Amino acid sequence: MASATGRFGVPERLREGVRARLGSAGDPWLAGLPDRLTRQLERWELELERVVDPGGRLSLICQVRRSDTSPAVLKAGLVTPETAGESAALAHWAGRGAVLLLDADPAEGFLLLERLRGEIPLRSLTEAKAMLEATSLLRRLWTAPPADARITPLAEQVALRAAWLGEHRELADRLDARPLLEQALAASAELLDSAPEQLLLHGDFHHGNVLAADRAPWLAIDPQPLVGERAYDLAWLAQDRKETLAAAPGPQAAARRRLHQLADSVEVDRERLRGWALFRTVAAGLSALAGGDRSGAERYLEFASVL
Repeated sequence: MASATGRFGVPERLREGVRARLGSAGDPWLAGLPDRLTRQLERWELELERVVDPGGRLSLICQVRRSDTSPAVLKAGLVTPETAGESAALAHWAGRGAVLLLDADPAEGFLLLERLRGEIPLRSLTEAKAMLEATSLLRRLWTAPPADARITPLAEQVALRAAWLGEHRELADRLDARPLLEQALAASAELLDSAPEQLLLHGDFHHGNVLAADRAPWLAIDPQPLVGERAYDLAWLAQDRKETLAAAPGPQAAARRRLHQLADSVEVDRERLRGWALFRTVAAGLSALAGGDRSGAERYLEFASVL
C-alpha cells in the first residue's frame, strides 16, 4: 500500500477548523496526521487516491481503494464530544438512510465509509424538493437508540450549551440580542422538562450533510448523534438556507410557514419545533460571534428574531 507521508498537505480548512476548536493545542494533532494516516492505510490495506480539499473542518477526507479495488472513503477526524458516537450511530443505522460504515477505529477517529457522490449534495436541489427529500430521510434515521452503545442524551448536550450561553451573555449584548438569548434559554429549559420521546437523532442534519449515492438517491453523512426528540433534529434543518427567508418579502411569515410545513410533514409539534429552532440558532449565532464571525452570527440571530 502507498505511503501517505509527504504525499499531501493538510487542507487549510482543516487547519483553521482545528485551531478554532483547540487553539495551538490542536497543532500536535495536525502535525501527526500524516503518520497516523499512513499507519491506518497499511492496517486496513488501503490505497490512497487523493485527499479531498477543502474537505471537513474537523476531519481529513480521503478517497481510497480497498484491497479488492472497491472505492471507499477514509475519514480521519478529530475526536470531540459531539463526534464520539458517530461510528456507533452509523453501525446502528447499517446504511439505512445514512452512509454505510465499513470499518472503524473510533478511539483514533478513523472511519472507513462507502464512497458517495460528494460533488452532489442535497443543497444542489431546489429548496422545496430538498426539504421533501430531507424529511423523508429523517424519518428513516429516527429510530430507537442502540442498546449496546452510549449516545449522548440531548438533555446533557443542551445543559452544556445553555451553561456556556449563560456564562457569555456579554456576546448577546454586542448584537443587542439579550432578549433573544433569554427567550432561547427559557425555551430550552421548558422543552427538556416535557420531552415526549427518546430517539436516535442525527444531530447535525442539514442539506450539506446529505449526499447523492449509488444504492439510494440520498444518504446522510457526518452525524453528531444524540438521543432525544425529533423536533431538535428538525430545528437545524429549519434554519438551512435561511438567507432565502431573509430575502423574502415577508421574512417572518416565510419562516413561520417553513416551520409549519416541516412540522406537519413529520408530525412534530409546531411549538416544540419553534422553541428548539430558537435555541439552536441563537446558540449557533453566539458561538459564531465568539469565533470572530460577526456576519455569520448576525445571519443566525436574524433568523432567530423572526421566529
